Amino acid sequence: YDESLFLVLKTVKYVPHDSIVLAREVVESGEISIFVGSSFVITVRHGDHGGLAQVRKRMEADPEHMRLGPYAVMHAIADYVVDNYLEVTLLMENDIDGIEEVAFAPGHRTEIEPIYHLKREVVELRRCVNPLSLPFQRMQSDHRDLISKEVRRYLRDVADHQVHAAEQIASYDENLSSLIQAALARVEMQQNVDMRKISAWAGLLAVPTMFAGIYGMNFDYMPGLGWRWGYPVFLSFLALVCLLLYRNFRRRDWL
Repeated sequence: YDESLFLVLKTVKYVPHDSIVLAREVVESGEISIFVGSSFVITVRHGDHGGLAQVRKRMEADPEHMRLGPYAVMHAIADYVVDNYLEVTLLMENDIDGIEEVAFAPGHRTEIEPIYHLKREVVELRRCVNPLSLPFQRMQSDHRDLISKEVRRYLRDVADHQVHAAEQIASYDENLSSLIQAALARVEMQQNVDMRKISAWAGLLAVPTMFAGIYGMNFDYMPGLGWRWGYPVFLSFLALVCLLLYRNFRRRDWL
C-alpha cells in the first residue's frame, strides 16, 4: 500500500500429547499481521501463541541487522515463524511414523479414525504454510524501492525454508492418503476373515439344528425312534459330522 507493506503470517504450534488416538488437537494455528513502512513496523497478533519476545531479543543482540531498518524486523519475524513451521513438521513426522507402526503391526486391529485426525491436522498445517510461497517470491522481485538488497537476500533464505516445509507437508499428506488406503484394505480383509468365521460356525450349527428339527416331529416312521440305541447313535452321528466339518474348516483356515 503506497510506501508500506502489509504481510500476514499464519503461526503454528505443536500441541504435545501422549498418543495421537487420545489427542484432541495436534496443531494450533494463529496469525501475525505486520505493517511495515520506512520508519515503523507494527505487529498484530491473533491467538494464544506466537509471541515475539524472542525475536526482539535476537534483534537487540544483533545491531548490524537492526541497522537495516524496519524491513529487517519483518524478515526476523518471518524467519521466526518459518522456523516454527520446520519444527512442527519435524514433530509431526514422529506422529506419522507412530501411526504407520500401529497400522501395520501384525495382529493389531486397524483404527482409521486416528489417521483421519492426523490428516486433518496436516491439512490445517498446509493451509498455513503453502499460501506464503507467492508473497515471499514477490518480496524478492518486487518492491525494490522499499526492501534493500541485503534484506531481500535474507528473505530468500526464509523462502527456501518455507518451500522445504511445504514439501515436507505435501509428502506427509501423500503418506497419510496411502496409509488410509492401506488401512481400508486391511479393515476389509479383517471383515472377510470375520465373515468366514461366522459362516463356518453357522455351518456347524446348521447340522444339529436341521436334524433336531426333522426328528423333533416324532413321526412314527422316523428311522431309529423305536430302537433302544437310536438316541446315542444319533448323537454320535451328529458329533462325527460336526467334527468332520470343524476339521475341514480348520484346514481351510476358516476357524
